[in-house]
Amino acid sequence: MKYDYIIAGAGCAGLSLLYRMLNDNDLRQKQILVIDKSQKNKNDRTWCFWEKGEGLFEEIVTHQWKTLEFLSDDFQRQYAMENYRYKMIQGIDFYNFVLDFAKKHENVTFVHEAISSITSVDGEARVATENAEYNATYVFNSTSLFYPKMDTQNSLLQHFEGWVINAKKPVFDAKVGRLMDFRLSQEHGDTFMYVLPTSETEALVEYTLFTKKVLEKEQYKTALKSYIKDYLHIDEYEIQHTEFGIIPMSLAKFSRKVPNEKNIINLGTAGGFTKASSGYTFQFVQKHTENIIHLLKKGKHPNPRVTFRDKMFQWYDRTLLEVILSEKMAGKDIFATIFKNRDIETILAFLGNESSVWEDVKVMSCLPIMPFLTSGVKQL
Repeated sequence: MKYDYIIAGAGCAGLSLLYRMLNDNDLRQKQILVIDKSQKNKNDRTWCFWEKGEGLFEEIVTHQWKTLEFLSDDFQRQYAMENYRYKMIQGIDFYNFVLDFAKKHENVTFVHEAISSITSVDGEARVATENAEYNATYVFNSTSLFYPKMDTQNSLLQHFEGWVINAKKPVFDAKVGRLMDFRLSQEHGDTFMYVLPTSETEALVEYTLFTKKVLEKEQYKTALKSYIKDYLHIDEYEIQHTEFGIIPMSLAKFSRKVPNEKNIINLGTAGGFTKASSGYTFQFVQKHTENIIHLLKKGKHPNPRVTFRDKMFQWYDRTLLEVILSEKMAGKDIFATIFKNRDIETILAFLGNESSVWEDVKVMSCLPIMPFLTSGVKQL
């Protein structure tokens, strides 16, 4: 059987695209195949992002914060947001929400098989798995098959271990999310804690690093235990959930399209929608998949063009990452300078690729010129 669309990979990007297709009057009857070796029945990750108003997945937002705080050795500050809200979605809630909706549509087929290759054959796209071959007009790929070469010369890893803890006594302010706390040893590289309370007793506490190599497993646990005791002043608590992740932060060029393969469109990290300077992905995926739907509805090739503004934001990201990789300035100092000198709405707009050119200049003007000038020229 030939499908209209094959979605290769049932993670955030693949399932976001599927949900948008099934909510569109023109596309919901298309024959769609989703291929992933796992069944997405585990709470394997948490997505956090900022957004104005209500989004497509508002129904499954676990918690949201109107106030964020940033902490470093030099200053501590809370920022009340007017337009943005910082939101959290649990992986299992997202999977269940989309998969339960998809089960109502007989035109959607799920196959749990490992993908071995994706190619174009006779003007169609083909996905080969360990068991079979499947053809479609388009394949939307979020697997790592087409990742560029990454190494310690051109990439950092954002790696983290997070614990959802339940304290015996009320200790948290559920209205305030701790976005970054850099008051930690930076011996391994750029290191911070992330604390997102969902009640007076429960919070996600995450130990995050931007470095070239991951740590030993026990080092994450030791750091988390120490922070909970020494900074959060919690002695008695239970660990409700743990998660570990690695996100590439790379100068390597992730492409939305596969060379000479016009029927294959990359999504998510594979398509360059993990922000190189921060690792944020969720909202960039939403914007990209929304654009794909618009093009499909118009009968156009579903690969949104890279605009001049897109290229500018990519250049900003690559410049910042080059500064950190070349050790011209530590990430801790970069973020501390920005958060100390600019308002939260402007910062979030800039980091979310939603800022105006004037806001771009406003953010960049507070940083030292020479490290960013030399790195920026190198990345042009």
